[in-house]
Amino acid sequence: MDINLVIRQMRETDRDQVKQVIDLSFPRLYRFFAAHSLHEEGQVLVAEISRNVVGFAKLIDFHIEDKRYGCILWIAVHPSYRRKRIAASLTNNCVKKFKQEGANAVFASTQRRNIAALSVLDLQGFRRMGFLDLGRLFGWRIFEFYRDIWFAPGEIVLMHD
Repeated sequence: MDINLVIRQMRETDRDQVKQVIDLSFPRLYRFFAAHSLHEEGQVLVAEISRNVVGFAKLIDFHIEDKRYGCILWIAVHPSYRRKRIAASLTNNCVKKFKQEGANAVFASTQRRNIAALSVLDLQGFRRMGFLDLGRLFGWRIFEFYRDIWFAPGEIVLMHD
């Protein structure tokens, strides 16, 4: 299927459509946090087809010591548009944006059982990072890192460098 996908910054008028994607994509607890994050610092990119928002990604950046990092905090695609490389396009745009803004690396985390998200992130060049890997990277500041990316139990951290 050939689609005219546009990835752009979210506008205030997109909020209801993004909320619909959130409601259709996440369990109740995660819906609350994903919707709440739209009002927090950071950026939101949306995937648009024919003037309809079909996906979104919430981006945050943070500093540990003198290095800048990016994190894809949330990413979701409307169920009717999944398996059309929209999540991959959003992910690539997020990484590109962070790298252009000087990020040393880009992180993402997802639930261990979210095979679809893990597959997309893996195919886009992310690699899994265990506690020891992150400890070598951040030292004792690893706990700042976990706080900054809103890390939750049962999640896997991935990095794109």
